Amino acid sequence: MAIEVEPDTRPQAWLVRHGETEWSLSGQHTGRTDVPLTERGRAQAAALRRKLDGRRFRLVLSSPMSRALDTARLAGFGDRVQVEPDLQEWDYGEYEGRTTPEIREERPGWSIWTGDPPGGESAAEVAARVDRVIARVRAADGDALLFAHGHILRVLTARWLGLAASEGRLFALATATICVLGWEREASVVERWNEPAEEG
Repeated sequence: MAIEVEPDTRPQAWLVRHGETEWSLSGQHTGRTDVPLTERGRAQAAALRRKLDGRRFRLVLSSPMSRALDTARLAGFGDRVQVEPDLQEWDYGEYEGRTTPEIREERPGWSIWTGDPPGGESAAEVAARVDRVIARVRAADGDALLFAHGHILRVLTARWLGLAASEGRLFALATATICVLGWEREASVVERWNEPAEEG
């Protein structure tokens, strides 16, 4: 006798990191600087449309930065996307536009995960922002699609799992990728991670 399993109706969070920019290529910390997508970044964003086509989302949110909003629009969600300031990238303060190797010349061994940037946001402040987004997603009557940035989405993932913000260091995230956060029984889990928009 077959046992029917009830489908899990709790909302999933689908995460999309924006397409490639000049600064993502160079490894520069890109927080509040509004760097546009490259031509390849625009092509990556368009490729996301094929990956997301047919999925139903009750909530579509984006960081206000153009690289995230343009990714949402090129992926086919321009008519539904809502700007969510809490999805803005980490404010890197004095480290904005600088690479980790450059910063380590002054602060050996530094990483965003272990040392708050001077004049920028603390990990606790970033965690508070993503906690508000998670609460909004979990209250939604269906799945949510979030367009944002590398570090903020990694912190969001850590917090979804009940981990400290610094544990976002464990989740490498490329540009123009899709991740899915969901559930297994009572546990919040990572269901899919770092799936590229482009094939091959």
